[in-house]
Amino acid sequence: MSGDMNEQINAALALWPVLVQVTLTLSVFIVMGARKGKAVKAGLVDRKKAALDNSAWPDDVLKVSNNIQNQFQTPILFYVLVFAFVATQTVSMTVLVLSWVYVISRLVHAYIHTGSNYVPARFRVFIVGVVTLIIMSGVLASNLISISL
Repeated sequence: MSGDMNEQINAALALWPVLVQVTLTLSVFIVMGARKGKAVKAGLVDRKKAALDNSAWPDDVLKVSNNIQNQFQTPILFYVLVFAFVATQTVSMTVLVLSWVYVISRLVHAYIHTGSNYVPARFRVFIVGVVTLIIMSGVLASNLISISL
């Protein structure tokens, strides 16, 4: 393997964690549809009220709905960072590891959020993801400085 290959990992590898994150988001939508269907069949929701007020849904639906909203918060920063690494051709093993750490934190976060919703555990996992994004931002800044010099 050449020196460049050791430093620059194939950018396509960086897209795998992105694909997993996208799949997670789509999966949560599917779970929400299933939970809403179950709630409607069980007569647990007033459809007219639920059409205008999300809080009209049972708690198990609200947990998933809240998680979907969460999938469009920090993951957006993750997508931007990964695509910035790909665009600048600075995908390294460090970037790949950090990307996987972030996505695994999101999988665990979604599992907790849509299940027990135990906030202290969910918060700890959330912090792991945020710290990972901060580190990724620092790595990108360092890469951009190196490219500019």
